[in-house]
Amino acid sequence: MGGQDSNLSCLLEVRNLQKSYGTVPVLHGISLEFRKGEIVGLIGENGAGKSTLAKCINGLESITAGELLVDGKVVLHNSILLARELGIITIPQEFDLEEDLTVAENIFLGREPTNRLGLLDRKAMERQAAEYLARLDCHLPPDTLVHDLGVAEKQFVEIAKALSQDCRVMILDEPTTVLNREEVERLFQVMRNLRNQGATLIFISHKLREVREICDRVVVLRDGNLVADRPIDQWTEAEMARQMVGRELTELYPPKHIADANAEMLLEVKQLTSGKTVQDVSFSLRKGEILGFAGLVGAGRTEVAECLAGLRPIDNGNICFNRKHLNRYSPKDAVKAGISYLSEDRQGSGVLLGFSVAANTTLVSLKKYCHPFLSRREENQQTEKYIRHFNIKADSPERRLDELSGGNQQKVAIAKGLDTAPKLFIFDEPTRGIDINAKSEVYRFIHDLLERGISCILISSDLEEVLGMCPRVAVMHEGRLAGILDGDALTEENVMLLATGQNVE
Repeated sequence: MGGQDSNLSCLLEVRNLQKSYGTVPVLHGISLEFRKGEIVGLIGENGAGKSTLAKCINGLESITAGELLVDGKVVLHNSILLARELGIITIPQEFDLEEDLTVAENIFLGREPTNRLGLLDRKAMERQAAEYLARLDCHLPPDTLVHDLGVAEKQFVEIAKALSQDCRVMILDEPTTVLNREEVERLFQVMRNLRNQGATLIFISHKLREVREICDRVVVLRDGNLVADRPIDQWTEAEMARQMVGRELTELYPPKHIADANAEMLLEVKQLTSGKTVQDVSFSLRKGEILGFAGLVGAGRTEVAECLAGLRPIDNGNICFNRKHLNRYSPKDAVKAGISYLSEDRQGSGVLLGFSVAANTTLVSLKKYCHPFLSRREENQQTEKYIRHFNIKADSPERRLDELSGGNQQKVAIAKGLDTAPKLFIFDEPTRGIDINAKSEVYRFIHDLLERGISCILISSDLEEVLGMCPRVAVMHEGRLAGILDGDALTEENVMLLATGQNVE
């Protein structure tokens, strides 16, 4: 944990910064200094204004009132281009990568190295890309296409892209949500190195333990207002949570739901195989039961879920769901059978940002609102129920999804899955990028589903989350099921042993 030096010179400053969208104020006169050689934690609930503040700093959004200063000089007419020239680089929560380009091409996009003739020097580009990735202990082949990468690998490409630029201020928006503990530590070491070289880092995160571990100072926003700014040694995780929500928090996890041992078997998977990513996987699930899936990134957890959701071809094995065999089927068939899947890649395959909340909520279940023509009234009425139930911060079902915070987008994605009336709901990283209060809401929603007899599968890189919610956990390792833990054997140590290919004693 780094110590704060009050003598560090100010690199970046915002003075009385205000931001409104139309007549709706989002930031209310924020004044902050960010010093050289400092890691600042920026925390708050979804919708508190964290990402908006970051976008005002990096030029993605214009400032309604107030000033932005770099090296003591006021920045006029800030833009993405100008911010980058000033050395302000953002690693976004939702990736800004071109899927059809290679890793190296993405890292140097718009800044490609050339030879003496002014032509693209591909060898130099790939060599330099490999060097930046190596600093992250990430050894992806630079010529790999981005659409062939997993979510965690894409995250490291984003970080390598930032390292390849003259970065003086690095804004990291929820960078650890899809990383395992080892990968988080690699990232933290890079952050410490940058801090020691004099860079300023702004770390936006809902993981308060990590904020305590890596940050020198913590800033809290609530409803667009600055409510606290203190050195890290004046914070506990509990105090951070209290300042974020403005009240005492109740227990994060509901009591574990234990399914009836005599309940009917809903899902039986036997020797499931799909390419090299899923090999000979077998497990079962009863009605009203939750099964956790743990393992390192790339272990095959998401790929198993995609097989169940009809998104990935099955080469071998058998899936019996609700007494019916579903060996070769499409996503449409999976929905019809009663399987809902919440993707880990929310903006990539979970929701349509340019569409309304209502259109996203009924995206999969649209047919039931057509008689034969679409009833907007019924669609909006049902969406309003979800808005109230999930406490979605949207003033209307017609509000565009890209105008909502990441946590509220996630709630809409969950509502979309629920609107199909599933018998099995598969959650893949359901709390990625959402605040501690919203996490608690998601956990209670999952618990309510179980109480209603709906089965759930919970895939998460957050081991505390899996252990807090699931009485039984399947652990994947290199595409295979390393074991299923329950009872006294279900410990963090045993999960990590299986996840790394070792045996549990």
